[in-house]
Amino acid sequence: MSVERLVVDSNVLISAALSPHGAPARLLDALFESRSVLVFSEATMEELTSRLMRSKFDAYVDRSMRARFLAELDAVTEFVSITGAPMGCRDRDDDKFLETALAGAADLLTTGASDLLALHPWQSIPILRPAQTIDWLTTRKR
Repeated sequence: MSVERLVVDSNVLISAALSPHGAPARLLDALFESRSVLVFSEATMEELTSRLMRSKFDAYVDRSMRARFLAELDAVTEFVSITGAPMGCRDRDDDKFLETALAGAADLLTTGASDLLALHPWQSIPILRPAQTIDWLTTRKR
């Protein structure tokens, strides 16, 4: 079986970092277990880092734990270059996830954003919610 390549949007990863329960955290466990590769661009990692390290999250998870979370993600991350080209999402700010998925030959994009979910599938790339992605990974392991 080939290694799965996934783009996961920032809000899903932030949810996973802030709460060990729920689909986003279970998704990360499934990604690590399946040895999947997370595909990021500089733009998507910058968004994740800047948002996750905001002081408003200090009350939920210690800053050092959030930094550790980012370091652990880095161990299973492949970076691709993007240009910031328009990709057709209603929320222009989400185009970077589409372009990252395309540039990184991603097998799947995982999000909770309705503007991205509305595009499913996009350029033959499935766009699924975290719980659906867990099912997708489980099915592919068989």
